[in-house]
Amino acid sequence: MVLVINGQKQELKARTIQDVIVHYGLAGKPIVVEADGAVLTAGEWETTTVRQDMQIELVHFVGGG
Repeated sequence: MVLVINGQKQELKARTIQDVIVHYGLAGKPIVVEADGAVLTAGEWETTTVRQDMQIELVHFVGGG
């Protein structure tokens, strides 16, 4: 299925937002997820089904000085 992740079209085999997070190696890291303009809580990731051309923003935090 084609999803738009952070503005880039990506072909992924994913059923849920959690699948997308795992695909990008972000599971267990502090991230914010937005799907089609709505910010999702961590509790919603496993129950939010992805659909063709869904717009997903994954924002993760990096430390630095």
